[in-house]
Amino acid sequence: MDVRYFLGERLAFIQQLYVNCCAPFVDRQRKIDAEEEPYIPLYNEDPDSPFLSEWLEAEDSIQVIGYTCVSMLSASFHLYLKSWEVELGVPVDAGYKSIFKNHGWFNGYKHYFRAQFGVIFEECPCDIGLLEELTLARNRVQHLETISNQYPRYSEQDLQKMPSPYFINDAQRSMVAAMAEGERDWLLPPVIHVTEEKIFAAISEIARFAKWLEETDH
Repeated sequence: MDVRYFLGERLAFIQQLYVNCCAPFVDRQRKIDAEEEPYIPLYNEDPDSPFLSEWLEAEDSIQVIGYTCVSMLSASFHLYLKSWEVELGVPVDAGYKSIFKNHGWFNGYKHYFRAQFGVIFEECPCDIGLLEELTLARNRVQHLETISNQYPRYSEQDLQKMPSPYFINDAQRSMVAAMAEGERDWLLPPVIHVTEEKIFAAISEIARFAKWLEETDH
């Protein structure tokens, strides 16, 4: 089976899904910002836009679409590695079960490929940290802790693994940059924030990893 071909099909689908689903909400925000029909405000002295709730609703919608695509990307990448496990004919045996259970499937496959085929994921020229974070972000998206907020946050355990998360907004990133190393104590853990740039970067890194893996001798 051409595993990378099917991965590529999934990645292309997720990319177009994100763009096409976000398009009407991005356009709504653009029209509100530009004060275009039907978002032309009547005169008032309130500095906030009278269409702020509509703008925020569009932003919430964009983020939910992003969370969905993050989950789909993580699932597709997982399926890709599982498919190679089948193709290579060397199943993950009981010796790896504790790693998969306690450290997640990505770290489990790191150990599996190193031990069975001498393939070291860290030697890949792509951003391995981003690929690992993709799985963590997916877990947070899928397991919200409160019904009162639809924006998922990184857990304290996540932040111990990655003090400077990729899926955060610019304001939070500036806060991380301003903090001294070892002093990154969050009053509230940062919200997972997804953008087109981040989705496209994740897609690109998964594709680069797949190309590298299949060109590596094993």
